[in-house]
Amino acid sequence: MFRSVTAAAAAVGLAALTAAPAAAQDARGPLTIVSWGGAYTASQMRAYVNPFRDTTDRWVTVETYAGGLDEVRRQVASLNVTWDVVDLNLSDAVRGCREGLLETIPAEILPPAPDGTPAAEDFMEAALQDCAVGQNVFATVIGYDPNRLPQRPESVAAFFNTDDYPGKRGVRSNPRVVLEWALLADGVAPEDVYATLGTDEGLERAFDRLESLRGNIVWWDAPDEAVDLLDRGRVVMTQTYNGRVQDAMDRGADYEILWDGAVRDVELWGIPKGSRDKQDALAFIAFASQPARMAEQARHIAYGPVRESALAMLSEDERADLPTAPQNARHALWADEDWWAENQDRINARMAQWRGGGPLMTPLKGTAR
Repeated sequence: MFRSVTAAAAAVGLAALTAAPAAAQDARGPLTIVSWGGAYTASQMRAYVNPFRDTTDRWVTVETYAGGLDEVRRQVASLNVTWDVVDLNLSDAVRGCREGLLETIPAEILPPAPDGTPAAEDFMEAALQDCAVGQNVFATVIGYDPNRLPQRPESVAAFFNTDDYPGKRGVRSNPRVVLEWALLADGVAPEDVYATLGTDEGLERAFDRLESLRGNIVWWDAPDEAVDLLDRGRVVMTQTYNGRVQDAMDRGADYEILWDGAVRDVELWGIPKGSRDKQDALAFIAFASQPARMAEQARHIAYGPVRESALAMLSEDERADLPTAPQNARHALWADEDWWAENQDRINARMAQWRGGGPLMTPLKGTAR
């Protein structure tokens, strides 16, 4: 975790990071930021990237990926790191730091809150890691088209009930969240989900419930694909991110969000080990960590800031659609990122078996790699 820093130290750190001569910046080439695309990246362009360009005259390019650490591993292992800042979910940030794939981010670059509160006291605890700095809280939710269902779903159990709610489901090509939902639909209390999923019996229970969807799943990889499946009528419900489906609704799509069983998570900035432009990468993260910048992103996509002072800058109406709003968090749970960091490979192997129709055998711990 980060230690507390004074307002003066943070100001000095940011000033030093952004003071590189223009000629030196030009010689380095673009600062490359990697994110998830679509409405999410558009919100980052408005809140972070374009203002950073305007403030520093730094040349910035933005690339899109589908998450995970595979490409970061390849770049670090080859000593050919071309990404400078990567938008990571918390479990990947935890794993990346443990594996030595990410640079340590010094506390001194983090600006204080407007009232002088040190950043370490203003950020949510999970949003400050040794190798990553939080950006927003998002939720994985069920987005659905009420016009193509006989009735509105009221609980996550409806996602697995194709008798009363006929039609195909969009599911991410990753076991995260859909297995938590399977256990919630099977009656497991939110606080017991990860303890249950960590047992062979609990994992079997989750896949038994997932089996009820066999033949009715349309898999997606990139976040934009989830809402696109609704747009094209290929599914009636989909696993998606609240900000993505809310963006579609704000643009006139007649969709709705089922908040029951929402799985909340934190998105963070990280710097691949060996970045060719570490100083400007740190400068960008410092800039993006200003409370006003975080509040601005929340105005362009319905993800909650990870700083209390940033949340306070939003109106009641602006906070209403966020995953952190009380009415939306009532039946939600937090993703257990430490659990996923330890178990992702094992569960990935099991999901691959299930998708391939092979025997449903649980790999022994430590053998999934």
